[in-house]
Amino acid sequence: MIKTDLPEIIRWGIIGCGDVTERKSGPAYQKTPGFALHAVMRRDADKAADYAQRHGVARHYSDADALIADPDIDAIYIATPPDTHLHYALKVAAANKSCCIEKPMAPRYDDCLTICAAFETLNLPLFVAYYRRSLPRFAQIKSWINEGKIGTPRHVSWQFSRTPSLTDLGREANWRTDARIAPGGYFDDLASHGLNLFAHYFGDMLEASGSSTNQQGLYSAKDAVSASWLHASGVTGSGSWNFGSFERVDHVEITGSEGKIVFSIFGDVPLTLTNAGGTQLVDIAHPENIQLYHVRKMHEHLRGTGKHPSTGRAAAHTSWAMDSILGNLV
Repeated sequence: MIKTDLPEIIRWGIIGCGDVTERKSGPAYQKTPGFALHAVMRRDADKAADYAQRHGVARHYSDADALIADPDIDAIYIATPPDTHLHYALKVAAANKSCCIEKPMAPRYDDCLTICAAFETLNLPLFVAYYRRSLPRFAQIKSWINEGKIGTPRHVSWQFSRTPSLTDLGREANWRTDARIAPGGYFDDLASHGLNLFAHYFGDMLEASGSSTNQQGLYSAKDAVSASWLHASGVTGSGSWNFGSFERVDHVEITGSEGKIVFSIFGDVPLTLTNAGGTQLVDIAHPENIQLYHVRKMHEHLRGTGKHPSTGRAAAHTSWAMDSILGNLV
């Protein structure tokens, strides 16, 4: 979908200029030729003004409706907690503006479908910030797979664990551990990145199931999840996520008929390719603003010179997989 009436410089507004926008995403809009970060919104007017002043943004709001209605804003990035994504996304679609939504797309798969339908009905571009699909590090892995470096892919496994944070131990408010917003806890926030990437590599998941529980009792959401799934390509998958472990582990292994690839979803460690030719280590650094390539690919998509890998439907599928694993589908 291409919005043909966009101006030469596409002016973006951000709803929710919190921590994620400080370095990960906000500056990427300013560094992308053809984009301009024109306005930001935060309910705390002083914090919105402070963000605008520090980042050189022309306008700031404390009311999301005012930002959405601003005639000088062409596209909107929703960077609020996921329980508000549906509310704001429908308003952006009604304003006939392109949109990017932070991940996860929404707390429930049904909400994701509602968002997708709203934008598709109006033929509006919709992106979701699963930016790993656009990062060179993970593009290298896709190239190895497509080039047959490990033969035919058979199985992907991911083990992720970490110790509880001080916020967890102090039982402080945190949307990531509030079951009303993130039923799977940190699984919703973090595992979504990997599951989305695996679908990018091997196609959508035809089946997904799992077990989940709360082992620590520190918050209302789940803190331990295990899962298995099947991709459309025939590749099987398994995963384990635990947020009350004694150590941090982030280990992904893709096994093929003639080799394997080992890497980390979040860790800054070299990619490892092993096959009949031996073992190869490749280290590819992330950009300073980790959403930079994701944002630049949005520009290409909007201008019709490329196709973005992380659209609303792809993100909705990730939510379907997570809801299937957690048993939230009815």
